[in-house]
Amino acid sequence: MTIRIGNAPCSWGVEFAADPRNPPWRQVLKECAEAGYTGIELGPVGFMPEDPAELGEALSEHGLELIGGVVFRPFHDASKWDDVLDGATRTAKALAAHGAEHFVLIDSISPRRAPTAGRADEAEQMDADEWRAFVQRIETAAKIGAEEYGLTASIHAHAGGFVDFEPELERLLNEVDPALLKICFDTGHHSYAGFDPVAFMQRHMDRISYMHFKDIDPAVKAQVVANRTDFYEACGQGIFCNLGQGDVDFPAVRHVLVESGFEGWCTVEQDCDPTLDVRPIDDARANRAYLGSIGF
Repeated sequence: MTIRIGNAPCSWGVEFAADPRNPPWRQVLKECAEAGYTGIELGPVGFMPEDPAELGEALSEHGLELIGGVVFRPFHDASKWDDVLDGATRTAKALAAHGAEHFVLIDSISPRRAPTAGRADEAEQMDADEWRAFVQRIETAAKIGAEEYGLTASIHAHAGGFVDFEPELERLLNEVDPALLKICFDTGHHSYAGFDPVAFMQRHMDRISYMHFKDIDPAVKAQVVANRTDFYEACGQGIFCNLGQGDVDFPAVRHVLVESGFEGWCTVEQDCDPTLDVRPIDDARANRAYLGSIGF
């Protein structure tokens, strides 16, 4: 069994490609390698160069492998379909150029759902027709990655989107061909949503192709859920703490992965607000050290 540990640009506060607060992409690669990781995600398409030669040379310089990339777009909004398709196609093309595998689909934050992040019993639901069209858009994007570019497509539940809570994720999984759509399982978002990540893994390891390692500060979670705090404000309040300091049981996560024979990448994601007094490289080092201490 081989489990490899990577990191992602969101750990350096990179959420959107054009955000002027983003650190330079070369700095992210350099610090990721210096912190002890051998792989990195693409980040939002456009953050790193889309010229394969330029990015390939930089990855090689730092001994990094490109793991995969995320399409974080509004699948819930039919009027934004062109934007979703643009993100999906460009991401898939960039990943395939570097031999990356993981093509991760995330329904981005919706104003209709953001106030009820962490509140499954209060969250607004799509009607039957809207849900059907939503699932079809996810399937279409998955086919772009899987059939046109040979990638492994997966769905990632995310706070504030329409695939947030465990019942929604399981409903989607039941309606889409397992051969087309796998799971990128994020331990932190599952906890944020109010569910047990280890229990979910135990039920669904046969469909989990990729892992995102994220931890949740339970005190901050309780506060932001109670106050209906915006997701990005919650990041600034430190809801995503260093691994091993929150409510995710990572030794149990490791046990499930080992027992199931999981092989492949597990990527650390510690979303942060880059305008605050943060040192992402220090957190990246601490997270790698923690994972090493429990056998990763």
